[in-house]
Amino acid sequence: MKKMDYSSVMARRNETMLSAMGLDYTPFLEHPIGFDYEALMSMVSYDIDTIRRIQADSGVGNTPLIELKQITELGRTLAPPGKGARIFVKDEAVNPSGSYKARRASLSLHHAQQAGFRGAVAATSGNYGAAVASQAAMRNLDCIVVQEVFDSLGIGQPEILEKGRACEIYGAEVLQLTVGPELFYQFLRVLEETGYFNASLYTPYAIAGVEPLGVEIVEQMKAATGRSPDVVMCTHAGGGNLTGTARGLLKAGATDTKVIAASVDLTGLHMASDYDFNRKHFTTGHTGFGIPFAGWPDRTDVPRNAARALRYMDRYLLLKQGEVFYMTEILARLEGLERGPAGNVALAGALAVAQEMDRDQTIVVQETEYAGAGKQPSAQLSFARSRGIEVRRGNSNDEVPGESVVIPDHPSRIRTRDVNLDRVRKSLIRKAVSLTPNGRVTREDDIIFLAEETRSDTEFVRKVLGDLAGA
Repeated sequence: MKKMDYSSVMARRNETMLSAMGLDYTPFLEHPIGFDYEALMSMVSYDIDTIRRIQADSGVGNTPLIELKQITELGRTLAPPGKGARIFVKDEAVNPSGSYKARRASLSLHHAQQAGFRGAVAATSGNYGAAVASQAAMRNLDCIVVQEVFDSLGIGQPEILEKGRACEIYGAEVLQLTVGPELFYQFLRVLEETGYFNASLYTPYAIAGVEPLGVEIVEQMKAATGRSPDVVMCTHAGGGNLTGTARGLLKAGATDTKVIAASVDLTGLHMASDYDFNRKHFTTGHTGFGIPFAGWPDRTDVPRNAARALRYMDRYLLLKQGEVFYMTEILARLEGLERGPAGNVALAGALAVAQEMDRDQTIVVQETEYAGAGKQPSAQLSFARSRGIEVRRGNSNDEVPGESVVIPDHPSRIRTRDVNLDRVRKSLIRKAVSLTPNGRVTREDDIIFLAEETRSDTEFVRKVLGDLAGA
């Protein structure tokens, strides 16, 4: 009998992952830093047209592109003369499980079925669990979702509880845990005990499943405006959303389209902290995931993460919690679209960025998500008040994560706050150096890899390496 204590299970994690995915990562682990990223992605043996057919068979994809005409006009009233780009949104809420993550789940579950797995397991507190459960139900596969839901007092956030109910309605077994390191341990135990497929968010299948989203954006924008969008705005958390969309844009020939990331600013809150867990009011699309995953993607449940957002990111913006709640109401009041909070992070960013762009330019918000009871601003703000968080109207710049949520008192309060991407790049390179036996990066292949990882050049990487060596 295998030992099932924490240390023993964690020691077997590589063996468990290999059997639970049917993907051999060994060639990509020969060196601690560099590997062939495109070879990793080529482990998906389907081209883009085949992926689209697979997704269409399960009702995924080909979602509407909607021009937000009244929000565009709002932006123009706030913008300088001649500014105010047209804003469009890709309505991913119409996918079977209500979010773009149906795309990630559909290809993963197709692969699981083809490989002969009887079921799938996902570790997620978000929309991905519902997506896996929905796609598993379509394929008559078992599904188990492992969630972090509660703090040590047994209190769960409305949005996470809402997503758990969504998983259950599709027939999934949901294991709900308190925040902490036991999530990955329990996840590994379930994989070992069931022999099910690891439907990770971060496999090549999950990322390739998002690529048709980028292709569809280009096709639909060309039909609507005659050309590719100037900007695509993506809510950024673990990186798969942005990575898959950007790769799809490139495959559709949109090489000049800028890809901008947007996250909710939760600076100062620690995602693994029992105390901080319920002092945030967004479960995804925030800096607790966005900054760490941009600065080091391989912090996941797979040996190499296929979501590598910094490779594709032209700009990275932060929004305040109050601004996103406000944008959710604007979308409903001006466009008649009630959509959940995650996509509205990117929409808030789009309203601000559009004011910097010319009127004949276009910006696409590349996702929406469904709006259930637990995702409503009223539910989240009531929960915030119950946790002692101050909720008020005013200047959203005054918001302090974990202490206050400030709803803007005017749309002009929604503004851009740029993350210094060079700092993120330097952080990634510093982490890479720490993995080497002697604390030095000398292989030319590693230097080239780090330039690709950071969307910089070898001169930048060598300069950072030199600064680190002299520190």
